[in-house]
Formats: sequence, structure tokens, C-alpha cells
Amino acid sequence: MGSALRAVLLSTGLLLAGCGGMDGVKVWPFDSSGSAPQARKLANATEYQCEGNKRFHVRMMDNGETAWLIYSDREIGLAKSSSASGTRYTNGVAVLDINGGEASLRDGAAAYTGCKAAGK
Repeated sequence: MGSALRAVLLSTGLLLAGCGGMDGVKVWPFDSSGSAPQARKLANATEYQCEGNKRFHVRMMDNGETAWLIYSDREIGLAKSSSASGTRYTNGVAVLDINGGEASLRDGAAAYTGCKAAGK
């Protein structure tokens, strides 16, 4: 067997051996356990639980001038704008209204209503 082929086989073996994970972190993308992903705890963010079992997180930045809307697959920055009641944040597509521990969110066609801050 040539030295180049040996190097490729050795490298492949080492890469596959590393896919088992370390320190409880799984890096192998083909999980056969069938377990659902666990909800993550986000530091410095408020979780809102809404009607229809919908949820999202909000992290305030810049002394309340920016709200980062955190979904499970992406984050969106929203700038503070004027509102008749409560506080409104928008980026032109998504609109987040917060009034105390309650919130509503419209993000394109998606609507989150009856949202309450978790733990309040």
C-alpha cells in the first residue's frame, strides 16, 4: 500500500474517531438516538411563551434601544421605535411590541400572540 493511501486512511480514521464527541458535545450529525433537541438557556435573554405553544427569546442591548429577537435558527436585530403604549421594536419586517411582561410579535406572515414572559 502506498504512503499516500496510508495517510488518507489514517486521516479518515482519526476524523471518524473524533465524531463520537468529547465532553458531552456531539459533533456527529447523524444521531440515531431519536431524541429531540433540548431547549437552550440563553444568558441575559427573556423567554416569551405564546399561544399555540410558540416561543421566542429577546435580549435587550444598547440600554434598551435594540432588541435582539432570538429564534432557534437565527437572530434578528430590531430598533426601538415610537409606540402609543408599551415599547415597539422593528426592522421594517418584524414588529415586536412589549408592554410589561406581555408581548406580541409579527414577523412577516408569522404572528405570535398572547405572549407572556416566562417566570412572570
